[in-house]
Formats: sequence, structure tokens, C-alpha cells
Amino acid sequence: MRSIKKIHTAAYAPIADLKTFSPLPSRSLQQIDPFLFLNHHGPQKYSPRNNGLPFGPHPHRGMETVTFILEGDIMHKDSGGHESVITAGGVQWMTAGRGLIHAEVSSDAFKQQGGDLEILQLWLNLPSRLKMTEPFYKGLQKEDIPTVDLDNGAIRVNLVSGTIGDTKGAFESLIGVHLSTIEFKSDAELNLQVPTDHNIFFYVIRGELTVNEQKAEAFQLVEFNNDAEDVHIEAAADSILLFGHAKPIGEPVVAQGPFVMNTEQEIHEAYDDYRKGKFGSWK
Repeated sequence: MRSIKKIHTAAYAPIADLKTFSPLPSRSLQQIDPFLFLNHHGPQKYSPRNNGLPFGPHPHRGMETVTFILEGDIMHKDSGGHESVITAGGVQWMTAGRGLIHAEVSSDAFKQQGGDLEILQLWLNLPSRLKMTEPFYKGLQKEDIPTVDLDNGAIRVNLVSGTIGDTKGAFESLIGVHLSTIEFKSDAELNLQVPTDHNIFFYVIRGELTVNEQKAEAFQLVEFNNDAEDVHIEAAADSILLFGHAKPIGEPVVAQGPFVMNTEQEIHEAYDDYRKGKFGSWK
């Protein structure tokens, strides 16, 4: 089995009244190339007439965001003209590429009525050859995400990107990233094989899992070595896992605010282009 290097517990880092846990980056782990950043918002309950999510218009360049809505909703708008409201079970995939401005806030209905909210946002790096690619956005609801049931229905894989058998994920990754959320019933078991040249992203959203004979609980990120293919998972309780894997890009990463590039000069150029209005206009 693939050996575990370390298990990291997410730091609590609230944003205004939004509960937020941040497992990556941390003091002990900067990245799991090409996985750069994860924020876990919630779980929490919003009262009626709330302000919702606080992520108003802001720019990005050089990376991608994948947003998983477990509870509540997100209203997305960007300078490329895309708008959507994605509800519980849905996923958003945005390629910032050469640059765009977007906002991620709660719908008017959620702000008026309140309710449960739990959202994860994962940042994926792009190689230098794709840093300036054309921006892209797609949001899909729960019913549009392919699922694969395993272990006699005790496991459900929500296949975001990549493939399982003949089932293809909902999104096409530019760099071959495999991503899914996996729901386990208590006592379910899953065996996976991941190529040794792929880095694994393994974050427990809810519950408690034993992976390769080590326990991992909610809000914990498991860091693996690249020494074997086999990953064996047992669920000690009903659980949800964010699971991914990909070949590392292996390039320098210079991240500053909302931009992820290869050099400091490229970061300066990103800020300059943003000030010059090259990321599109916001209406």
C-alpha cells in the first residue's frame, strides 16, 4: 500500500461570519502539486435575512477553481458573461487562465430565507504553457454529476473529472486531474489504485475513515508518499471524502493574492494588467 507521510488538520480561519477551515496551504504543507489551496466553509446554519457569502468581485489568473456545494448555494457571475446559481450537490469549475473577474455570493433566496451552508473550494495549478489560456466557466447541478455506486451501494462516487470504468466525469481537466467526492456508509470498504507518479489529494469532509491502516477524521488532509499504487479505505462512520490525483507539474509556483504564476515578474504583470482593465469589465 502507498505509505502516508503525514496527516494535517485544517486550521480554523473564519472569514467575517463564515466558518472556514483551511488545510492547504499550511505551515507544514505548501502544496500537493498541482493541488494548491483548499478552503472548507461551514458547516453552519444561516438565519433568515443574512448577508450570505462574502466573496464579491475579485480577479484571478494562472489557475483553476473547483467549488463543491454540499449545502446551500452559490451565485456565480464573471467578466466573461457567465452567471449561474448552483445548489447543494452541484459543482463549479472555473479556469481563470489569462485572467477574469468573478464574484461568488449567496443567492437572493438564500440570503432571505437562510439555511444550511457547506462549501469547499479547491485551487488547481496550471503549467506555464496554460497560464494564459482562455478563461472558462461551467456550473453543474447535482443531477448533472455522474455517479458510480460501489460495495453494493454502500459507496457513491460523484465523478467530477477523470474516469471510472466506462463512466466519464462531468468536467474535462486541462491537465488530467481526477476529482470526485466519495460518500461512504459506515463499514464500507474501497480499494483504489493510483499511479505512483500521481500525487494524491485526500481530504476528509465528514466522518471518519481508515486509509492504509491510519485513521483520518473530518477536517484532516492526508499526505502520501509516491511509493505504491494501492489505497485501501474503510469507513468507521458515514463519511464524505474529497479525493483527487494528478501528475505533478513540477514548475516554480509564485502565488500572490488571487494570482498564481511562475515568477515574481509575472505576478507584477498580472496586477498591472488588472489595473489596465485587461481582465474584462464588471457590470
